[in-house]
Amino acid sequence: MESPQPQQQQQQGPRKRGRKPKSKDEKEQQQQQQQQQSAGKMKEGKKAQQPSVDEMYTQWKSLVPVLYDWLANHNLVWPSLSCRWGPQLEQATYKNRQRLYLSEQTDGSVPNTLVIANCEVVKPRVAAAEHISQFNEEARSPFVKKYKTIIHPGEVNRIRELPQNSKIVATHTDSPDVLIWDVEAQPNRHAVLGATYSRPDLILTGHQDNAEFALAVCLTEPYVLSGGKDKSVVLWSIQDHITTTATDPTKSPGSGGSIIKQNKPGEGNDKATDGPSVGPRGIFCGHEDTVEDVAFCPSSAQEFCSVGDDSCLILWDARVGSSPSFKVEKAHNADLHCVDWNPHDDNLILTGSADNTVRMFDRRNLTSNGVGSPIYKFEGHRAAVLCVQWSPDKSSVFGSSAEDGLLNIWDYDKVGKKVERPSRSPSSPAGLFFQHAGHRDKVVDFHWNTSDPWTVVSVSDDCETTGGGGTLQIWRMSDLIYRPEEEVLAELEKFKSHIISCASKP
Repeated sequence: MESPQPQQQQQQGPRKRGRKPKSKDEKEQQQQQQQQQSAGKMKEGKKAQQPSVDEMYTQWKSLVPVLYDWLANHNLVWPSLSCRWGPQLEQATYKNRQRLYLSEQTDGSVPNTLVIANCEVVKPRVAAAEHISQFNEEARSPFVKKYKTIIHPGEVNRIRELPQNSKIVATHTDSPDVLIWDVEAQPNRHAVLGATYSRPDLILTGHQDNAEFALAVCLTEPYVLSGGKDKSVVLWSIQDHITTTATDPTKSPGSGGSIIKQNKPGEGNDKATDGPSVGPRGIFCGHEDTVEDVAFCPSSAQEFCSVGDDSCLILWDARVGSSPSFKVEKAHNADLHCVDWNPHDDNLILTGSADNTVRMFDRRNLTSNGVGSPIYKFEGHRAAVLCVQWSPDKSSVFGSSAEDGLLNIWDYDKVGKKVERPSRSPSSPAGLFFQHAGHRDKVVDFHWNTSDPWTVVSVSDDCETTGGGGTLQIWRMSDLIYRPEEEVLAELEKFKSHIISCASKP
């Protein structure tokens, strides 16, 4: 199917996050600049020696058999700015099969794409320790196989799946529109230069300027939330487009329901210019600069929050109007890039910023003397934080990824608690209990798996280090790291007793 053209992309200055892969000339120019910078640094005064990216990576890889229960490394030809888990398809004895959504952000020689992959997720305590670190960084993983390609109109900056039906995804590109896709119904396409765009199943309109990164879907209702360069937050409901065989006589019996309303023959979709669209339920104004991220309150479709380049965290309540219900003027000391609302405790909100920190706010006490007053400031990154997300498996655990190539796992329950045994690293930031260092460039997105506990997919844009491509990793830390200490010690005692018993037998 050919695509209706979403609203014309508007020309803007360079984005702060995510970009087209560099051409050959640009790569050479960048390498020369890096060599000049390196030479300049060597002439500078004495500085604390920091391990290089390659040194850190080599050290990390040597520890993989100890730190991880399972890990898969998948080399990407093109960078991906987003990665998300889709529905679980099959459960087997040793592994589960699940959909995975990612993107291909190309240099224009082939179209940008939304990729639907099938992923085999190995179950806990199945993978052999000596095997999980034996991967080739330049190879594709046998655990990840491309299932379908959708030719996307523009770059895919964000992907979000609907909890009510994870076969439906929303995407952000460099335009004012949000695109909705029924990925199972979409035809598989061959991404070649000049190919027509795939047709979105629905286009959400309402922004007056490009909306590139801020995108969220509601846990309780089929609502979509977006923020953009027009400094506004826009809310949609796609409820009117939900249909079942009972309400839509054009659907064939037994074909099942879809969250996207299907057009009757002769309506709308017969013309490439007549894509189905829906306008907003509300437009919310209160930011003074680009809105970078948004999140719904887990217990309410009418409450949500947003962060932006104005350093503000804003809480909204659609039931009382389009103005902020609460505004934290200086939540961080720089632009805010990301926000997430705790699904286990809807008083707790995480924010990540270009000031390299993650902050946790309690919405019952957001400010002090007009300035943002977080419960705690988590300082463990050396560059801008790009993504934060609460764990679905434990209410006090969350992850944060950054431009320093690290994905940190934190537990705020550990902050301020006495540690009786000396830590291997006494300088470790409070609350930090695991550091995934398998990426060698900025980690632009990650997603906890709700079907397989403690399993994470993460993706890095490797243009800075390798000049192109990206790395997708699927991993699960050893359960000895996150389980309660007394439980781990008891298991070790059992193992010790078993060894002694075996050794004492004639």
